[in-house]
Amino acid sequence: MFFIFATEAQKHRNTLDSRFFDIERFPLQGETNNIIGLGIKIHRKLGAGFLEIVYKDAFQFEFNRNLINYSREKEYPIWYEGVLLPHKFYADFVVYDQIILEVKSKEAGIAEEDYAQTLNYLKVSSCKIGLILNFGKLKLDIKRVIL
Repeated sequence: MFFIFATEAQKHRNTLDSRFFDIERFPLQGETNNIIGLGIKIHRKLGAGFLEIVYKDAFQFEFNRNLINYSREKEYPIWYEGVLLPHKFYADFVVYDQIILEVKSKEAGIAEEDYAQTLNYLKVSSCKIGLILNFGKLKLDIKRVIL
């Protein structure tokens, strides 16, 4: 009976592994995990409650230290009906040329407008993955957004 239970547990784990770690459904796992790991490190060292700019500076330090390719405050034009609009958007970071990282520091947590903002950023960039990391709480809030 024990071996049957172990076999069933193994089947369940394999099902979960393929569902949650499917490269087709969840691309750039290694890269996003690296960014999330740095976010956790930053949160452990600095804690919650600083302004966003402090956490952005810490990310820039860590990206440089770890030789991770990134752009900070990368500018993207916005087109509407074939017309370039005068205002642009600036992603907090574009990491590995493929992932938009949005850094927040909100006590209330990640809100629907944060998701909407990140989705819009993904639409106007060539990126397909967004990460929202919120440092405003005692526990780091982490959300992946996939376009």
